[in-house]
Amino acid sequence: MSVCVRVREEVVKLGLCAAALVSVAVLLVLVGYIFFNGAGAINPAFLLESPYRFEHGGIFPQVVGTFFLVAVCLLFAVPLGLATAIYLAEYAADNLVTRSVRFFVECLAGIPSVVIGLFGLVFLVYFLGFGVSLLSGGLALGFMILPWTVRASEEAIKTVPYSYREASLALGVSKWQTIRGVVLRNAAPGIITGVLLGMGKAVGETAVVLLTAGSGLESFLPRSLSDPVGSLPVYIFMLATQGHTSAASSRAFGASLVLIAMFLLSSLFALLLRNRFVRRKRRKIW
Repeated sequence: MSVCVRVREEVVKLGLCAAALVSVAVLLVLVGYIFFNGAGAINPAFLLESPYRFEHGGIFPQVVGTFFLVAVCLLFAVPLGLATAIYLAEYAADNLVTRSVRFFVECLAGIPSVVIGLFGLVFLVYFLGFGVSLLSGGLALGFMILPWTVRASEEAIKTVPYSYREASLALGVSKWQTIRGVVLRNAAPGIITGVLLGMGKAVGETAVVLLTAGSGLESFLPRSLSDPVGSLPVYIFMLATQGHTSAASSRAFGASLVLIAMFLLSSLFALLLRNRFVRRKRRKIW
């Protein structure tokens, strides 16, 4: 290898390393700034009380409401998305219809969230009569993360070696049993990663929830799927746009810090679950 080629390789390596460091630095600066401005607002009352008079009280209904919305979203989107991915990867022939389905799924992933929120408002809230509620908000969020779940699950299924399927079918196992017991087990880490990406998008969504689930300032917990529900992203949005005091700004940063902590904890749980599947797979191989 000539000197010029080695120098060029070192320059490329340093450039890539610098890009990685800049990415990490942006994350650290963002989280550090939010922590510096919002840590002072975090206390037991802030976490366990309900909001009142806009800039007072706590965020407990918003925290619980965010969990409820994400739960309804995942219960709707994950089974439907996984079933679609299984069909596309294992049963559908490579023809115009299948390619069209993939194209429209990818188009759905690029639709702005406010458009999905408007669709949820018209279709779920008014046409189906669900009203501004936990059910409407969760289903609308499910529409938003559905393409992420489908594409990630399909790609994870395709990475499973075809020899695994042949070995299972050679033992007399049916196609569905092979998919359920062999393919999905080996594709689980990739599927979990896709669900995690969609969940992160749903946790921080504002426009969809504002149009379908509630104002974000609800001081009560939903007792059924038909009740409005508060959420942290909408609560932060309301404080940031309508609160013009230092207390409102501090509470907005404090709620943002809690939202980041919720996402990090859910991500950690998903990563631990994914690593568990990976370790089980390696033990079976060896």
